[in-house]
Amino acid sequence: MLDNASVSAALSRLIRTAIARHGGWLPFDRFMAMALYAPGLGYYANHSRKFGSLPESGSDFVTAPELSPLFGQALAKQLAQALSASGTNELWEFGAGSGALADQLLRALAAMGQAVQRYTIVDLSGTLRDRQRERLAAHGTKVQWADALPEHMEGVIVGNEVLDAMPVQLLEFDGAQWCERGVIEAAGGFAWSARPTALRPPFDTAFPPGAVVEVHPQAEAFIATLAERLTRGAAFFIDYGFPEAEYYHPQRSDGTLMCHRAHRADADPLVDVGLKDITAHVNFSAIALVGQNAGLAVIGYTTQAHFLMNCGVLGLLQGADLRTTANTQKLLTEHEMGELFKVIGFAKGCDAGFVAAPIGFVCGDRTRTL
Repeated sequence: MLDNASVSAALSRLIRTAIARHGGWLPFDRFMAMALYAPGLGYYANHSRKFGSLPESGSDFVTAPELSPLFGQALAKQLAQALSASGTNELWEFGAGSGALADQLLRALAAMGQAVQRYTIVDLSGTLRDRQRERLAAHGTKVQWADALPEHMEGVIVGNEVLDAMPVQLLEFDGAQWCERGVIEAAGGFAWSARPTALRPPFDTAFPPGAVVEVHPQAEAFIATLAERLTRGAAFFIDYGFPEAEYYHPQRSDGTLMCHRAHRADADPLVDVGLKDITAHVNFSAIALVGQNAGLAVIGYTTQAHFLMNCGVLGLLQGADLRTTANTQKLLTEHEMGELFKVIGFAKGCDAGFVAAPIGFVCGDRTRTL
């Protein structure tokens, strides 16, 4: 197994080759895709540990299912309603990480008496799939893996922190024109280089000179493809982000691109490639619009805190141990994950009662802000 230095060096060589093949300039979304997903070398494709609650574990960040099992137990109540409303019995999870959420959902749904015939995980990382198989072995053949979307699918879909890891394009405004940021080779490493572009942010506002923003064609294409291939079912995506007017607010002039390593954040994706996560916040307005245009009904949009409370997480806290209680509070409090993280829901071919009143959005729905 390659050590961290070898992984980063090999990935850097691969990226430098790609830069040369593209005439010395690589669009950032291509760079980000390689840094995260290059086979065997990208952050999500190599053997380093990603998920954990403390840096001492060798992990880089923690997600909600690793923080508290009550996250999956509460989410399961919404998924159970969606399974019944759509008349389906299959769950799909995109970017299943450590497998913690899948385990929580399957156990909670079984305890509710909700039959799930199949739980299909779609994950680009072979390394993570191996770890998921080990963690989910107790569920037998009910859990399956797929490398890509089928032509037609039905069931209920969940994605926790998956949209933020999809490559983004970077645009910068010099006060007179928009340019697209790309990556060039420089002094043995990488540097930024911008070129004029016809691309524009989707929201028209008074951007100050030097502003940098992200646009999300890959995430939008993913939602559009999902909508086209889903014949009947529902989908729920949980991630950090904002509606469009907040996302492209002039005061957010540095964009939202961020890296995570050893439970610390930094804003430089060009160093230590392959050794840290690269993410961007989600423009939920664009996600909602592309889903709606492709035939999905937007059934709700709210904060993670409201969603989990609507799904009964406070009741689940009764009798919980101190650690579970403290970690669950992090999922709910405004200064932790409760406000920054949002949940958006879609449906197709489900009964009207569910579309009108999904339990996760019954209080605190913010769809009007999208």
